[in-house]
Amino acid sequence: MTKGIFISLEGPDGAGKTTVLNKLLPALEKRHSAGVVTTREPGGVMIAEAIREVILDVNNTAMDSKTELLLYIAARRQHLVERVLPNLESGKLVLVDRFIDSSVAYQGAGRGLSSEDIKWLNTYATDGLEPDLTLLLDIESELGLSRIAQNSDREVNRLDLEKIDMHQRVRQGYLELAQENPERIKIIDASNDIETVVSEALKAIEAVLKPSKDA
Repeated sequence: MTKGIFISLEGPDGAGKTTVLNKLLPALEKRHSAGVVTTREPGGVMIAEAIREVILDVNNTAMDSKTELLLYIAARRQHLVERVLPNLESGKLVLVDRFIDSSVAYQGAGRGLSSEDIKWLNTYATDGLEPDLTLLLDIESELGLSRIAQNSDREVNRLDLEKIDMHQRVRQGYLELAQENPERIKIIDASNDIETVVSEALKAIEAVLKPSKDA
């Protein structure tokens, strides 16, 4: 079967990933005739959604950093085999809100766990699968948290309650990942208006889609 295209959206809290993803969908559905699937981490399938509830529950403040990481990894594996891989194998364009880079940024840079251990666990959980493209929606931590505070429709989770320095470390972790993976990770300034952000994101995705059309 034809292999689809796999794109992840990453970024610090408040970067607007979900909003951007939803606004990209109509244009991408017209562009990719094999179909477009959107999903999220942690979650996307029943087991992973149950794990998500445990991870993000604001009452679970006693959760150890390694426990948090392993729960993310478990949710990632289940989501991959049950939702991502079948859709890629059928030739679809799969867009996921967060993937492997989140663990390196949040549990690595943010929590201080070994980035090498995290990368090994990611590889183990995904059998080495990486996105064809990662859109990193970059935003200063203060602005991102301000957006969250002003958005009454957004769920407030355990990670949103972290102190500002945690969010700043996460952002720095993302920027370092982008430096290490310049061919895969495209940085987009998420402090711009939503129309500009969506336009830049679509432009980056078009560059990945074009080879498949020409092939």
